Amino acid sequence: MIAHLKGLVDRVGDDWVIIDVNGVGYRAFCSGRTLSNMPAQGLAVSLQIETHIREDHFHLYGFIDQAELDWFKLLTTVQGVGAKVCLAILSVLGPEQLVQAIVAQDKAAVARANGVGPKLATRIVSELKDKVGTFSLGNAALSQGTAGTPSAAPDTSGASDDAISALVNLGYSRSDAFTAVVKAKGTLGDAADVSALIRAGLQELSQ
Repeated sequence: MIAHLKGLVDRVGDDWVIIDVNGVGYRAFCSGRTLSNMPAQGLAVSLQIETHIREDHFHLYGFIDQAELDWFKLLTTVQGVGAKVCLAILSVLGPEQLVQAIVAQDKAAVARANGVGPKLATRIVSELKDKVGTFSLGNAALSQGTAGTPSAAPDTSGASDDAISALVNLGYSRSDAFTAVVKAKGTLGDAADVSALIRAGLQELSQ
């Protein structure tokens, strides 16, 4: 099984790249994110690879970093999400954005991907909500636990949830609203009421 490719960029297509490894060309299907980070033809590149072997095909899927590969594997655990849909999702949402969307239950963000309707988007954010603790939130929505790797999604019940809903009603995406309110709650403390969280959230969003 091929797990890694290091060679020269030979050709790049709409959803694939051919990597020349010592004279042998390997075609790997990739997300738009990976392809946008691809160096020019003839230059060296290194890709993480997921190999899919079926009776009727032998496909390689290439990823510019380990985080994207990890998300590809996680997304395929959801019923109805195949490799093509995974790449479509990863083309519109990077790993950190996916963490935000899943934790915030932002179905609209996931549904931006080609081939992902409202029902599938709902299933994805619902089934993966409890599994994102192993992924880094980076600069987004840090609240409890060690930096970037919370063991569970931050609590958004009560005042926090109402503040998020209010910001969404004002036109902000659920992911952005979620991040802003979690940061606001981290600054103001658990005793902050809805009005205070909304005001602080708006300040976060205006920065």
